[in-house]
Amino acid sequence: MESAGLAQRTTSPPPPVETTPEREQPAAPERPTTSTPETGTASASHDRGGVLRAAADYFALTKPRIISLLLWTTVTTMIVAKPEGLALSTILWTCLGGYLSAGGAGAINHFIDRNVDARMTRTAARPLVAGRIDPVRGLIFGIVLGAAAFVQLAITVNLLAAALAMGGLLGYVFIYTAWLKPRTPQNIVIGGAAGAMPPLVGWAAATGALTLEALVPFAIVFLWTPPHFWALALLIREDYERTGVPMLPVVKGEAETRRQILIYSVILVLFSILPVATGMLGAVYLGAAAVLGAAFLGLAATLSRHPSRPAALRLYLSSLAYLALLFGAMAIDRLIAI
Repeated sequence: MESAGLAQRTTSPPPPVETTPEREQPAAPERPTTSTPETGTASASHDRGGVLRAAADYFALTKPRIISLLLWTTVTTMIVAKPEGLALSTILWTCLGGYLSAGGAGAINHFIDRNVDARMTRTAARPLVAGRIDPVRGLIFGIVLGAAAFVQLAITVNLLAAALAMGGLLGYVFIYTAWLKPRTPQNIVIGGAAGAMPPLVGWAAATGALTLEALVPFAIVFLWTPPHFWALALLIREDYERTGVPMLPVVKGEAETRRQILIYSVILVLFSILPVATGMLGAVYLGAAAVLGAAFLGLAATLSRHPSRPAALRLYLSSLAYLALLFGAMAIDRLIAI
């Protein structure tokens, strides 16, 4: 096909070639820069996919699997504290604030531990380590969540619940992650107090105050944390050894870790009966605590006598179910008693 810029042919002979100036062919028309419907759809789909992946990475910074159990202990403690009735709005606002606070602590923990996480198989794919989120942005995200949690809880629940949630965040970030974790094998024992704050937040949210009874669910989570976490530490001891984090299996050895797990398990199960002795909880809870405690002790004793990775994994996974069921039994017992 001839270009649109060629001259029209005439009947007269053409002039001599040497005296005829070259005629430039006009440039081909530029293609439109606007997308076709197909490419536009693909681009929009790609953008949505990128946004969803980024959202998933930021969500992962909050450690949602851990938070789900923390929120369960919060809500069940609220029922124990005020079984005669709670406003649904109070429960929902408390859960939102609890998630924001614990999620903020988790994100800041990702920032502080990013260099250690990069050398551990279990954590090498985390968003900050893998470069999917800039570390500073991850830190800012955590700080914003923590600040939002305090403001939201103070406005929608009460100031005491907000202060306790903030105390849990600061304890987890500064006392456990930044100070104790890289220095002592007792890090999870002392730092476990931060992870035991959600029941106190729940009690304060339900009643507006704290009593001696509020310390019972707090202490149960506190005592549960070492055997739960040390079972995991046995499974990933090589990671901790490679990174120089002084977890108990690295510093004291696996045999001592199993012994400590059994000791703390015995203390935990015995303490779990205390609310019945004081009259705080009744027969329903006693039956559940006895059955769950016997199963927990059996797994800890098996790990101690017949050490193996499967035994450690069973104890670790079962400890999650133990805590969830024990707190559920607390709430049911109180609801039945009213």
